[in-house]
Amino acid sequence: MASVTSATSAGAGELTAGLRGFREVQRLAYDCAEAVAAQLKPGVTERAAARMQREWLRERGVRDWFHLPFAWFGDRTAFVNFRIPLQFFPTNRELEPGMVFILDMAPVHNGFTADIGYSGCLGLNPVHDRLLADLEAHRELILREVRERRPLREIYEDVDRLMVRQGYANRHRAYPFGVIAHKIDRVRQRRWSPTLFGFGTQSLKGLASDALHGHRDGWSPLWSPYTFSDHPPQPGLWAVEPHLGFRGTGAKFEEILVVTDSKDPQESAFWLDDDLPHVRRWQEEKAA
Repeated sequence: MASVTSATSAGAGELTAGLRGFREVQRLAYDCAEAVAAQLKPGVTERAAARMQREWLRERGVRDWFHLPFAWFGDRTAFVNFRIPLQFFPTNRELEPGMVFILDMAPVHNGFTADIGYSGCLGLNPVHDRLLADLEAHRELILREVRERRPLREIYEDVDRLMVRQGYANRHRAYPFGVIAHKIDRVRQRRWSPTLFGFGTQSLKGLASDALHGHRDGWSPLWSPYTFSDHPPQPGLWAVEPHLGFRGTGAKFEEILVVTDSKDPQESAFWLDDDLPHVRRWQEEKAA
């Protein structure tokens, strides 16, 4: 991706036009998450929350997806007893007072892709608040070690060790292939964009193409704990989602990390946007 080669972080310079497109759709997705979260109330089901996300985004021009929206309530935020991929899809689980939730969506808009995760709770929940606060250290660790060009598999293991020190369980390991992140890219716009098992076929084709090229060149578009991720960070855009679990409560963020081929450490990797709900929350807590 040419724009990634020459891009600089928002703090060091202007984003390229391509990166601005990714930032705009990521902000659109987070705006959707906040709008839907504000409408949640006792008795709303996961399926209803997922539908609310789809409708909100479609009203704003989204016609394609990396994956359709998910919603998880209660102990499902920690993927308790998840054994097969079908368990990730929304259910008739109803939201209750004090219950935690995660909204996860991956819209494609004007050919740009985002994949975000938003953690919240219906009322007060001290465990949820602590999990969200402790996620900040993971965001810092991931960026620091990507800039050091550590192998992705080693960074994954360091995230694991940090979770253990914090007293949490790694819940992104429950995702297919145990991924903490995956590459995203531009998607060709089509009038009709079908999905397959909840994933956009155009995005799946792009991921498969990356996997094929990466296999030949010794890298993978999936950031996992396995040997195929035992390589330095590949330039491009990565949707990163560290996911903490504690006794049936889960929390995560998911956002885009930009990796470039720059020799300057600050420009070699950076989070695409620091004006996101979880980052603002951390800043507000420090200022309080």
